[in-house]
Amino acid sequence: MNKNVLSWLEEAAERYPDKIAYSDSSDEISFSEVLEKAKAIGSALAERIDSKEAVAVMMGRSVYTIAAMLGVVYSGHIYAPIDASLPSERIHNILDTLKPSAILTDEESYDAACVYGDIAKCDVIKREDIQAGACDDARLDKIRSNMAETDPLYIIFTSGSSGRPKGVLTSHHSLMCYIDAYSDMMGITSDDVMGCQSPLDYIAAIRDIYVPLKTGASDHLIPKEYFMQPDELFGLLNKKKITAIGWSASALTVLVQLGAFSDIGLDTLKKICFSGSVIGGKVLRKWQDNLPDADFVNQYGPTEATASCTYYRIDHPVEADEMIPIGVPYENYKVFLLKDDNTEAQIGEEGEICVAGPILALGYYNDPERTKSAFTINPLVSAFEERMYRTGDIGKYRSDGCLEFHGRKDRQVKHMGHRVELDEIEVAAGSTDGVGECAAVYNADKETLWLFYSGDAEKRELVLKLREKLPGFMIPRKIKQLDELPKLPNGKTDFGSLKSLAGL
Repeated sequence: MNKNVLSWLEEAAERYPDKIAYSDSSDEISFSEVLEKAKAIGSALAERIDSKEAVAVMMGRSVYTIAAMLGVVYSGHIYAPIDASLPSERIHNILDTLKPSAILTDEESYDAACVYGDIAKCDVIKREDIQAGACDDARLDKIRSNMAETDPLYIIFTSGSSGRPKGVLTSHHSLMCYIDAYSDMMGITSDDVMGCQSPLDYIAAIRDIYVPLKTGASDHLIPKEYFMQPDELFGLLNKKKITAIGWSASALTVLVQLGAFSDIGLDTLKKICFSGSVIGGKVLRKWQDNLPDADFVNQYGPTEATASCTYYRIDHPVEADEMIPIGVPYENYKVFLLKDDNTEAQIGEEGEICVAGPILALGYYNDPERTKSAFTINPLVSAFEERMYRTGDIGKYRSDGCLEFHGRKDRQVKHMGHRVELDEIEVAAGSTDGVGECAAVYNADKETLWLFYSGDAEKRELVLKLREKLPGFMIPRKIKQLDELPKLPNGKTDFGSLKSLAGL
């Protein structure tokens, strides 16, 4: 294995110098240009920044943002992508944890970055001012000689239960283990053109950033507004000859809800991976029916385990109410289930999904207490200390070795004396004709189950269908139809907003 991701970039630039590595709605950049700009940025940062603290990358959704991230790596620093359009309070909380040595920004985000730079008491450096500078090979070689594959690479901030974002710190080695496994599993080659849906400060984007460097594939950054316009999106995918995507399940769901495939089909798409949430069988079947020759893969895993830890290749047309497994572990991932008494769950038994192996994050940046709490010692190993991460998800292994997802520990509620899985309510509602997206929440004080959904299904018809699929105590007392479910910046359902609607 290569020592760090910079080796991938340099090898790709040598093999495919003039090939487009990344493109967006206005620009494109070749592998050799990525290398040239990254080295120039790295040289300038190494000269200007003495501190070893992380560098915040506060830029837009651009091909140059990726070059800037890699430039930070060349400088010997850890990069932390931050979307400048996030709410200011969230950015303040991130910077308070990050305490960056500098903020690397661009012309578009410069004014906002300067405000945050004053608050964080750090320099603000504009990408345009340094990316055309000279490359200091001697300085970069010295920095490179002191690098190890276990060095931290990036920090991705995720939501924390305390309301303060957690900065998940991941090493070169962990990232490269995942990208190796993902590329092999999806069969990505230099002939592929990927379509990036995820925000660049979100964990799923690491596939779109690093798979091209590993494989020589190209990647197109799709503007987010296209995901509310299926015809325009599909036209773009056909124009760019997109062959492979790794999108959130919610993106696939919303597109079907908005009438995807009604007027325009997809000509070149062959490799489809989805993750982030449970996808409804009828939504997946819609994609399967319209792309009969495509490969579909369900992927599962937390940011703390470098994006995803299991995958399931779907080899049959799914049914509307089918529970799609999350599959088997990727190479270098150890995935097991622990019961409440810290013994291992056997085949057919439910347990908390736990992950171990070299792909675990190094911890939470500048947060030793939460690191110690979340990354614990595997109780199944007594002869030595093996780090593991508790996901908080419930799973069950089938007799064929496939892992099923059975909801969150914190989404199991006690209602009318019964244990209720909110995910089970969502699966039942989601398989009903006329329901787009749906989400269930529970008001424990009032002992009330709520169901929110989008689509044109009548509430009365939905209730009748739920009664066919669920016991009476699981039928939500409150059902509210919305034009669309609220979303977080990463595309996942915003349960906080839904809980507010339910009086929580």
